[in-house]
Amino acid sequence: MSTLPPLVEPAGELTRDEVARYSRHLIIPDIGVDGQKRLKNAKVLVIGAGGLGSPTLLYLAAAGVGTIGIVEFDEVDESNLQRQVIHGHSDIGRPKADSARDSILEINPLVTVHTHKFRLDNDNAIELFRQYDLIVDGTDNFATRYLVNDAAVLAGKPYVWGSIYRFEGQASVFWEDAPGGVGLNYRDLYPEAPPPGMVPSCAEGGVLGILCASIGSIMGTEAIKLITGIGETLLGRLMVYDALDMRYRTINLRKDPQAPAITELIDYDAFCGVVSDDGVSAAAGSTLTAVELKERLDSGERIALIDVREPVEWDIVKIDGATLIPKGDIESGEGLAKLPHDRPAVLYCKTGIRSAEALAAVKKAGFADATHLQGGITAWAKQVDSSLPVY
Repeated sequence: MSTLPPLVEPAGELTRDEVARYSRHLIIPDIGVDGQKRLKNAKVLVIGAGGLGSPTLLYLAAAGVGTIGIVEFDEVDESNLQRQVIHGHSDIGRPKADSARDSILEINPLVTVHTHKFRLDNDNAIELFRQYDLIVDGTDNFATRYLVNDAAVLAGKPYVWGSIYRFEGQASVFWEDAPGGVGLNYRDLYPEAPPPGMVPSCAEGGVLGILCASIGSIMGTEAIKLITGIGETLLGRLMVYDALDMRYRTINLRKDPQAPAITELIDYDAFCGVVSDDGVSAAAGSTLTAVELKERLDSGERIALIDVREPVEWDIVKIDGATLIPKGDIESGEGLAKLPHDRPAVLYCKTGIRSAEALAAVKKAGFADATHLQGGITAWAKQVDSSLPVY
């Protein structure tokens, strides 16, 4: 555990309006006027205005963090509203950064909001991080998490990290240059990204919406503790939350002495590998677009449509005439016996990632004419059959 000095120097005076607004903070001895002035002077950058970014942004704004930056290039989608509470129904189709900014200013017009409506990448991350005191990472993909980590190390900034999946969440604080020699970074927890397809994203595997509030509140709390210098932060500890068992536990983390020094940003898509090398090789020359698949079906060609998603996804939406054989069954060998030998198989999943992985196993089993659907059933719904729901 680590007691750290305040990250931010206090601002000048609090205005009369600020005293009235933050009075419940001011009467807490550990925060008081000094702590509130530090919050006022703080500049916090939040990566993503999604499930975790939503509650974190709202509460940091309510707490009086003076300058809040939002990195977000996406637009509000109806499927976001189940958990991304900073957006409303009328925001569907709007840039998330704009929607988040408006919600923040509605809660607290005394804060300054900067929107960075671009994708975080190697060219902009370090310079952007240097403009802020603290980074909060609420992204949901490994490539961006490693980018945030490495850029924070190179920029000399601490950051708060959280992740969620289905009913479970994790949170921690990373700061390579932390005072007292207690610094760690994300690579001390996860030196390597998991194999492609092993850990689905929230879009592929789902998440209990309200879980975002639990983990987001921890992230916001850690940010406030770092800014004001109160309490024991999660630096050196991993907080793990299981919503079904309603159980929190902490795991002590240690610096990996074998970890190579971070000296530059790398190719994070290649490092994390969205699709395995086998999947990429299998899909090369064996990929159909939604329009190409429709043309082949309309021509009367006999095709075996194989849905490699999970049964719960099959219950939501499916392509007419398809057969469900989950990817796990194919890779274990159990599902291979269900594949027909008298016509070519076309595999599909939600977005085309799992089907490419399954295609590698199918081809290895001798089904040389098998292909998969680029973009999955999502592409089919958008390009061929708009009556199908998109989840």
